[in-house]
Amino acid sequence: MRKVVKIVIIILTLIVLVGYSINALSKHRSFALFGDVVTHAPTEEKVVALTFDDGPGPNADEILSILDEQDVKGTFYLVGEEIEKNKEASRKIVEAGHEVGNHSYTHRRMILKSYSFVEEEIEKTDELIREIGYEGEITFRPPYGRKLVSLPLYLSNHDRPAIMWNLEPDFMPDISDDPEGIANYVAENIEPGSIILLHVMYEHRIPSLESVSKIISSLKDQGYEFVTVSDLLEQKQP
Repeated sequence: MRKVVKIVIIILTLIVLVGYSINALSKHRSFALFGDVVTHAPTEEKVVALTFDDGPGPNADEILSILDEQDVKGTFYLVGEEIEKNKEASRKIVEAGHEVGNHSYTHRRMILKSYSFVEEEIEKTDELIREIGYEGEITFRPPYGRKLVSLPLYLSNHDRPAIMWNLEPDFMPDISDDPEGIANYVAENIEPGSIILLHVMYEHRIPSLESVSKIISSLKDQGYEFVTVSDLLEQKQP
């Protein structure tokens, strides 16, 4: 009986360890079983990409106003369902000259999902992005940064990299409610070719929204230029 209990414990431990490993691999910023993963551009040029995930949501007009005042173009990774609900707000992003990326249709984690599920999530959102008038290259960012088998395989088959990030200050508990803290973190950790991720679209993300002007001003003071993700991908390795 003790042997059986011991074997069961070992098996359960192995299952937990395997599950933990799979989870860790799926959200590792720079790892994918297939294709390319982009966390930043390998460049010495002082260029950065400012990216915004989710939405469009209630704060869409506010973020567009901030970017217009600062004369900066950003990259918006929009969710297909949200585009359908907010077509006018989505079109405003395009009309303002910003880049629009694909952040899936439902924003569900793309691990342990079928290839057909991934295909539908991405292609349906691509179609919606075209419907709102966007004509540029459509890059893709995995929901929650999760990727394991089906998603990387699909992206690899379609020659599309998974666009990640190397700075995500508003997900750091110590500073997520502090616009000044978010901006200071970015200013202190920025490097040429960085991809900055912020979540600004919803009411509970006001500190992130309020940090944007501070981030832009501090990085401009350091001599940085803001470009879109597509522009950043064209940067040559030093």
